[in-house]
Amino acid sequence: MGTLASCSFGSVSFNLHSVPRSNERIQAFQHINLKKKKKKKGSWSSLSSRAISNGRLSFRNFCRFRCLCTNNNDVDKNEDSVSNDSSLSTTSPSEEEDKNTDDKAPPSVSSLPPTISPIGRAYSNFQVDSFKLMELLGPEQVDPADVKLIKEKLFGYSTFWVTKEEPFGDLGEGILFLGNLRGTRENVFAKLQIQLAEVTGDKYNLFMVEEPNSEGPDPRGGPRVSFGLLRKEVSEPGPTTLWQYVIALLLFLLTIGSSVELGIASQINRLPPEVVKYFTDPNAIEPPDMELLYPFVETALPLACGVLGILLFHEVGHFLAAFPKKVKLSIPFFIPNITLGSFGAITQFKSILPDRSTQVDISLAGPFAGAALSFSMFAVGLLLSSNPDAAGDLVQVPSTLFQGSLLLGLISRATLGYAYVPLLLYCALHASTVTIHPLVIAGWCGLTTSAFNMLPVGCLDGGRAVQGAFGRSALIGSGLSTLTLLGFGVLGGPLSVPWGLYVLICQRTPEKPCLNEVSEVGTWRKAFVIVGIVLVFLTLFPVWDQLAEELGIGLVTTF
Repeated sequence: MGTLASCSFGSVSFNLHSVPRSNERIQAFQHINLKKKKKKKGSWSSLSSRAISNGRLSFRNFCRFRCLCTNNNDVDKNEDSVSNDSSLSTTSPSEEEDKNTDDKAPPSVSSLPPTISPIGRAYSNFQVDSFKLMELLGPEQVDPADVKLIKEKLFGYSTFWVTKEEPFGDLGEGILFLGNLRGTRENVFAKLQIQLAEVTGDKYNLFMVEEPNSEGPDPRGGPRVSFGLLRKEVSEPGPTTLWQYVIALLLFLLTIGSSVELGIASQINRLPPEVVKYFTDPNAIEPPDMELLYPFVETALPLACGVLGILLFHEVGHFLAAFPKKVKLSIPFFIPNITLGSFGAITQFKSILPDRSTQVDISLAGPFAGAALSFSMFAVGLLLSSNPDAAGDLVQVPSTLFQGSLLLGLISRATLGYAYVPLLLYCALHASTVTIHPLVIAGWCGLTTSAFNMLPVGCLDGGRAVQGAFGRSALIGSGLSTLTLLGFGVLGGPLSVPWGLYVLICQRTPEKPCLNEVSEVGTWRKAFVIVGIVLVFLTLFPVWDQLAEELGIGLVTTF
C-alpha cells in the first residue's frame, strides 16, 4: 500500500557568501538540477549556476511541500536527494577564513531545528492508510470514462446543455450535471433515461433534481433542474437477506401473541381475581398460574383475528399500489404492542421510486386501506353493542377508553347515546365500565394504529406522503412539530412516549429521493394528504376530563 511522505519547512532565509566560481561546482549543480527535472517528483526550487556565480543566494518564504509516492522506497529516495542537496552547502577548510570575517552563514536546510512549525496540515502514515481504507470501503465512484461518454451521447443542444459538474450523493460518489434545459423537463428526462440505458446498459441511475443554489426559476416555468448520476449498486436498496426473513417471522409470531393478549385483556371482568391483581397491582410479585388463562384464549381469538386482519389489509394496500408502478417492497416487519396488539409494520422500498406521485400513492394506500377496514369494524361493533340479541358476545371496558380519542369518542357518543334502548345506555354511560362488542375494540385499535403510522414524521407512511407531496423541507418542519407534540403527550395520550421512541429509533430517517424529484404531484394528492393528516390529529387527540364532561364522553357526572 502506498504511503504519504510529508516534509515540512518553515520560512527560511539564508545567504551563501564567497562561494568559489569553479567550473566543477557549477557543473555539479547543473547535473543535480537536470536529474530533478527528469524525475518530475520534488517541489524544490533548484539552485541556478547563475545565482552561484554572483556569489550570493537568497531564499525568501521557503514553503512546505509534500511528496506523494507509491511505496516506502520512494520516501527513502526523496530523503537521499534532500541530503545530497544539503551537502552542497558545506564549505572547504580553505574557505573558513572568509567566513570568519563575514557574518556567520546560517545552517543548511537539512540542519534546521525540528522545532520549526510546519505550514499547513501534515498527515501521518496511519492517517493516510485510514483515508485509503475509507475510500476502498466507501461507495463506488462513477467512472470518469463513462461521464465523458454520457456527456457526448446524452447531453446537447436539444436536451440539456451542461455547463458545470459537481459531486452528487451523500458522500459525493456521483456526478451532478448543471446547465440549461432545452425542452420540457418530463420529456427531456424520459429521453435521457432511454439513451442512458442504451449507452451504459443497466449500470447507472439518472436523477432529475432541483438545481442547488439556483438564482431563479426556469424561464419555461417551475424550478431549474439538474441531473444526477449514481451507480445502481449505490443508489438502489439491497435485497432482503435470510436473517431479515427470520427476524420478520419472529416479529410476526410475537405480534400474534400480543394480539391474543389484547383479546384476553378485553375480558378483564371475567378473568380470575388473582390474574387481574397480578396485571393491575404494581405491588404484585408472584405470577399466577398461567393455566387459568387457557379457557379465555378461545374467546380472545375473534378480537386477535380482527387486529391481525387490519394489519394484513394495511400491507396489502401497499403492495396493490406498488405493483402497477413496478416498485418492489420488502417483507413487512410487524412491531408487537400489548396495548394495541401491534404498532403496525416497517415496510421498506426495495427499488427506487420513479416519481413523487408514486411515493404519495403507495404511502397513502396502506393507511387508507387499514383505516377503511378498521372503521367498518368499529361502526358494526357500535351497532351490535346496542343490539340485545348480541348481549352474549359483549365485553365490558372502562368508560375512560372513549376519552382516548376526540374523533372516535364523539362517534361513539353519537351512536350509543341515541340507541334504541335509552335506559340501558343511560346506565352504561354513567357507569365505570361500558358494555361493547369486541369489534369496537378491534376497530378502535386499528384506527389508532393507522393514525400513528400516518403521522408526518420520518419514514412513516405519513412522513413519506408529506415528503412526496410537499418536499423534504416540509417533512422536516412537520416532523419536528409532531415529535414535540408526542413528547408533551398532546397526541396519543399514554402511548405518545413509546411511539415517539419507536420513531426516533427505527423510523426517523426520511425516504430516499425519487428519480424524478421535480414534477408536482397534483392538487388532488395534496388534498388527500392534508385531509388524512387532519383526521390523524383528531383521532390521536385525547379528551381531558372537563371537555369529556361537556361532550358526554366517558365517565361523566351529567348527561
